[in-house]
Amino acid sequence: MTTSETTPEVSDEDFQEILAQTRHFVRTAVVPREQEILADDRVPDDLREQAKKMGLFGYAIPQEWGGLGLNLAQDVELAMELGYTSLALRSMFGTNNGIAGQVLVGFGTDEQKSRWLEPMATGEVVASFALTEPGAGSNPSGLRTKAIRDGSDWIINGQKRFITNAPTANLFVVFARTRPADDAGAGIAVFLVPADTDGVAVGAKDAKMGQEGAWTSDVSFDDVRVPASALVGGSEDIGYRAAMTSLARGRVHIAALAVGTAQRALDESVAYAATATQGGTPIGNFQLVQAMIADQQTGVLAGRALVRDTAQLWVSGEDRRIAPSAAKLFCTEMVGQVADLAVQIHGGSGYMREVPVERIYRDVRLLRLYEGTSEIQRLIIGGNLVKAAQKESK
Repeated sequence: MTTSETTPEVSDEDFQEILAQTRHFVRTAVVPREQEILADDRVPDDLREQAKKMGLFGYAIPQEWGGLGLNLAQDVELAMELGYTSLALRSMFGTNNGIAGQVLVGFGTDEQKSRWLEPMATGEVVASFALTEPGAGSNPSGLRTKAIRDGSDWIINGQKRFITNAPTANLFVVFARTRPADDAGAGIAVFLVPADTDGVAVGAKDAKMGQEGAWTSDVSFDDVRVPASALVGGSEDIGYRAAMTSLARGRVHIAALAVGTAQRALDESVAYAATATQGGTPIGNFQLVQAMIADQQTGVLAGRALVRDTAQLWVSGEDRRIAPSAAKLFCTEMVGQVADLAVQIHGGSGYMREVPVERIYRDVRLLRLYEGTSEIQRLIIGGNLVKAAQKESK
């Protein structure tokens, strides 16, 4: 548990200013350029530079290492604002603050933190979380990438898939198997591999259903040699725990992101229903349309309350396993339903490119897949509840 999680480094007053600035940036600078991001499949350089200056590349990195030091309760409030626009914006700096950065914050040595966290916080370095493989996605126990010790060095071989920010990454946080799983642990270690290391090859940018501007690709490691100092925490047995902890925290963030996008879909739906007419009558006057809007609003309110409660449970240390999975499951499924209703409310217009709800409909489908599918979340929730009950009954 990091100090910044339990004791906020940013006061409520200062955080409200950060939140207000982020909201203004999203709504006035990014929302008007969503179509440009979609058409060009990239976030414009000037928006990236603005995000850097605002500290968004390191908002969840402790101040000691040059970040803003927001804890998870503050992180989710920011995520709900970032979710209001193209998810490609958040994707630029999401791994620095989230699944990649938190591995270093929570498990790195002092030397590793001082080497990498400050340039990550400024946006000078973009880090990628290289866990997913062709045969190992939501469950890292199926990992096949291998790391073999060679003297004091390690040799890494394997293939990673769907790695966010890989085409622009400077650093890969790579999970690899050092031995078969045994009674001592999962046998998974995590290594810090600079993108320019010999043997690292980044594949072509993936063509995806949505989230244009958020780049992913395959990454291969062919006899990649790294020094002992690249082993996170200096221990072979940190990898699995680091992955699980980082993913659990990230799930709360993704849930908040989903709430922000659901709010945008709701706002677009209400605005359209209030003005679009059918037979001379605004469609928002029709009870069946009002019922769809009511379902959207209910989902958004429930999701926002769940995310805030879950973030507080994480910060206090009370629940870092079941609640994150429940929040991710509910909120990502909810935003899918809200986006579907938004298209329905818009009618034929909602199926047209350049209409925000059409993009949102495609963008949010991925939220139910990455950082653990909905099915994996159900297994975590149900499995842990049953295990706890069985333990109590003994």
